[in-house]
Amino acid sequence: MAPDPTAEQILADITAMLVETVGDEFLLAEEVTLKTTFNEDLALESIEFVALAELLQQRYGAAVDLIAFLAEKDMEEILAMTVGDLVSHIAGTPAPAPVAQVPVDAHVPADAQVPASRAVASAPAG
Repeated sequence: MAPDPTAEQILADITAMLVETVGDEFLLAEEVTLKTTFNEDLALESIEFVALAELLQQRYGAAVDLIAFLAEKDMEEILAMTVGDLVSHIAGTPAPAPVAQVPVDAHVPADAQVPASRAVASAPAG
């Protein structure tokens, strides 16, 4: 399992996503830092927030839900939100738990109990 990303790596990821979303010619004039605001400095449009949200979920999984994160804020907080706020949100989101893998050839004891919710009824042979 990969270690949790550092704030520096998250900032680099977000910067790359912003370049993909708004274009590098726009961002070349503005260095993206933790203090960069989405509204005033980057002038991100709502459709660009949606595109950024999709890229964040592709990179970090469903646990990083930018739209839900924004929904918890009032309009003033959204307008004042910085890249650092998003980095902190991502860094504070627990990584998804790894899914346990059972080898295909694993031996299951004959007397193993199947939970009733998983049992499959079989019709009597006849």
